[in-house]
Amino acid sequence: MPVLIPPAERSQDTRVGAPAWREAAKVITRKARQLTDRCGREAVTLWQPEDSVRDPHVASHLSRAAYILPWRFRVEMLKGGGTLEKPPPGEGVTLWKSKMKPPVWHARLPLPMHRDARALQTAEVVHAHTRGARLTAARLGRAQHQINAQLQLLQRQRDATDHRLSEVRKGLLINQQSVKLRNYRPKSEKIPDKADSMLRWEKEELRGMKRKMEKDMEKSEAMLKALASCRDTLVFCYKERLQAVDLMNQPLDKVLEQAGRHSWVNLSRVPTPRTQGQKTPPIDPVGAYTPECATALYEAKRLLMESKDTLQEMAKNEEDIRQQQQQISDSVCTSLAQKMRETSELKEKMNMALGLMRGTIHRCTKFSQEMHITGGLIKGPLSKSYLETREKLDRPLVRVFQRHVGTQLPEASRLAQGTDKLQRHISHVEKNLKELMDKHKHLSWSLECKKMGQKADYSVVRLRLRQRHPHVYYEQAQRLVSDWTPHTPPGPGTQ
Repeated sequence: MPVLIPPAERSQDTRVGAPAWREAAKVITRKARQLTDRCGREAVTLWQPEDSVRDPHVASHLSRAAYILPWRFRVEMLKGGGTLEKPPPGEGVTLWKSKMKPPVWHARLPLPMHRDARALQTAEVVHAHTRGARLTAARLGRAQHQINAQLQLLQRQRDATDHRLSEVRKGLLINQQSVKLRNYRPKSEKIPDKADSMLRWEKEELRGMKRKMEKDMEKSEAMLKALASCRDTLVFCYKERLQAVDLMNQPLDKVLEQAGRHSWVNLSRVPTPRTQGQKTPPIDPVGAYTPECATALYEAKRLLMESKDTLQEMAKNEEDIRQQQQQISDSVCTSLAQKMRETSELKEKMNMALGLMRGTIHRCTKFSQEMHITGGLIKGPLSKSYLETREKLDRPLVRVFQRHVGTQLPEASRLAQGTDKLQRHISHVEKNLKELMDKHKHLSWSLECKKMGQKADYSVVRLRLRQRHPHVYYEQAQRLVSDWTPHTPPGPGTQ
């Protein structure tokens, strides 16, 4: 039968249980409710978005509104006055009907496939590291290839510059030989002229070219050493990165193509149209892209740009010096040729003067001989055949006329005066003849000197044209010409 509970009276407390007993029951009930709420909240938070804004200390209806607010679609105003609703960015499933996009939820407890998930996560980490190492190795390999190509270009340009330097040195040697050959000219032909000035000017210009080319050679040598050192560093880092890509057989060029770039050092390339690709991993001392690799790639990029500038400068200097040396050599040869033409003109004039002088000397010599014969007849007969040709001063007619006083004849004085005048004229003719002979010898000696000077200038021009040929090297140009023997003609006073 049911238990009868007596009605409670308002005036007095008729409860049988003790207050402590009732308080204990309330405490147990309150703890049970708190435990239920806590367990409920923890059960809910075991599967929720990673960045949750829900606060357990906020009321449930307010917390839910604040929790769902970031999931709502965003309304944007258009220029025409309309609106456009867009889902919030990020990963997650878009609920178009409810206009919401909850983020990806994450579980805080291991799921039944936890071991497999961790294995997949480890594999993904390993694959990411391997892909980063492979991409880094591809970058290093491409940089190494470009540095090698730049080394070859620089070496070829260095060879061309060295050849041009040898040509400049050969030009200095030719200049020295030209001056030496011109020193074999006679003293009268060594008067300083424009050809000597041109040779001195050529020597100074060639010395300046030589210093400039030597500076280019020193600069290129330092650049070659820097490029070789950078290449060795790239090779070391390249081989080190390849140790982690044994299980991936994809070509490195394909890796660069997938990354969206075919070159990682050359900045003058045409941009690739593909903008999306595999990104370079961040710099990490224990990762795929170490600081050493980043430093090596940066150094390769810097050296490549610097070496390109050096190549352009060396090529420009080499071409300019080649043209300048050719122009200077042509100018010197032109001046020497002009000097030879002037010498030829002077030789023709000297030959004409010699021809006229020979006739004058012949006539003077003949006249002097005739006067010597005449003078001998006046002084006295030189042979018995001359006795009847002239009468003496003591002939009978003169002796009879001179018997009277004051009858002296002027024949003797006139004969003496004529003889003296003839002797003076003979001496003057002999002096003129001697001067003509001396001048003839001096003119002949000058003509020989002109011939020798022209021959020296011709030998210099022939030497310059022959030794500046590209097939003649510096060692061959060091040997002086042996088919030209210098010979200075004797002086005008020597016999």
